[in-house]
Amino acid sequence: MRKRDPSQKSWAEPWKIKMVEPVRRTTPEYRRERLREAGYNTFLLASEDVSIDLLTDSGTSAMSDYQWAGLMLGDEAYAGSRNFYHLEANVRKFYGYKHVVPTHQGRGAEHLVAQIYIKKGDFVPGNMYFTTTRMHQELAGGAFVDVIVDEAHDPESQAPFKGNVDLQKLEDLIKKVGCEAIPYVSLAATVNMAGGQPVSMQNARELRALCERYAIPVLLDATRAVENAYFIQQREQGYREKKVAEILFEFCSLTDGAWMSAKKDSLVNIGGWLALNDEEKFDAARNLVVVYEGLHTYGGLAGRDMEAMARGIEESVEDDHIRARVGQVEYLGQKLLSWDVPVVLPIGGHAVFLDAKRFYPHIPRENFPAQTLAAQIYLEAGVRTMERGILSAGRDPKTGQNRLPRLELVRAAIPRRVYTQAHMDVTAEAIEEVYWNRKRASGLRLIYEPRYLRFFQARLEPV
Repeated sequence: MRKRDPSQKSWAEPWKIKMVEPVRRTTPEYRRERLREAGYNTFLLASEDVSIDLLTDSGTSAMSDYQWAGLMLGDEAYAGSRNFYHLEANVRKFYGYKHVVPTHQGRGAEHLVAQIYIKKGDFVPGNMYFTTTRMHQELAGGAFVDVIVDEAHDPESQAPFKGNVDLQKLEDLIKKVGCEAIPYVSLAATVNMAGGQPVSMQNARELRALCERYAIPVLLDATRAVENAYFIQQREQGYREKKVAEILFEFCSLTDGAWMSAKKDSLVNIGGWLALNDEEKFDAARNLVVVYEGLHTYGGLAGRDMEAMARGIEESVEDDHIRARVGQVEYLGQKLLSWDVPVVLPIGGHAVFLDAKRFYPHIPRENFPAQTLAAQIYLEAGVRTMERGILSAGRDPKTGQNRLPRLELVRAAIPRRVYTQAHMDVTAEAIEEVYWNRKRASGLRLIYEPRYLRFFQARLEPV
């Protein structure tokens, strides 16, 4: 008689390993010295001193044999590379937008959007800020306004779509400042700063209807839109039997354009694009990309990179791939939850987010509890993670005071197709050990702070 529950079947990654990269192991004493030299900022650690690198899922994925083969077909013509036309065709096929401008990465596309759409004094509503997106909006003269649902700011809420736009907040803003002062709504798929939380199809549909009433465009940060489509498939009624590719196309159809960091969903090490349906805005973007990135048919990329990106788009929407990708994140998150480690719920699509406030309730916000936690995880096992709290939030450009986001998180972002389940076990054990010894931590203080996006280059020291 079968004793095992047949519904609890093991799963395996839908790929096999052809090449390996040795991982260096280090001692606690060695890591302590490297951490001190890096100013307790995990961004400033040398990668060779990191054993398991969960700093970011951006540009860190493993490409497939199909993508590597595509590199050999790179057409390095300055103008009219055939790889651009392949990329353009796949963006149209899988995302549905009419016009495509390649960029070297996502923030290149963010810059174009801000320059084309925003004028001084504008307000840009969005479902929670992202660091580089808000910076481009502010540099263009705009002000970001958070219109995400309240549940997004509660790490313990298990609402299935915590990335949703609060339509009442948005309409209140429209009535307050006027629709002419809102150049577009900035909609992020799987909201990073909220813990990788998705937007429902129903919310996107209602947002579209509201914005059409006021003639306000909706622009999508499509960086992790495939993961968002997967969550819709798993959580929203009426979508369980649909393919992720179908859901992605439908979701994008509710927006007027998108910018993309292809270094995430599209499984490449560099690349991005801006896609628009508006002919006039596209013409402006195609003209401006020449100034900042390169000709409109290469946008700062080699032909081989565009080919890898075009092929990565095809692979990214395969159901087996995205199920395994999100499944690995879920595995790490559930393991931590079983040990009562405080994490953001529900588990996100690209990363597990640790709640540093609950780790270190004794550390004041001005002593950077999340940055402290990231440093301690590296010290414990050579695992590199990233702070997503007060340091990332930066300072208010008008007052110069620290912004105080309600969430104080550490992100363990999992690269796609890179690490095994054993790596997740080692990571979970290291985090659990840090949590067990949490009362020993005392916080950090800034000793160097750059003007923009300080979390990348700031230096700190123990209090």
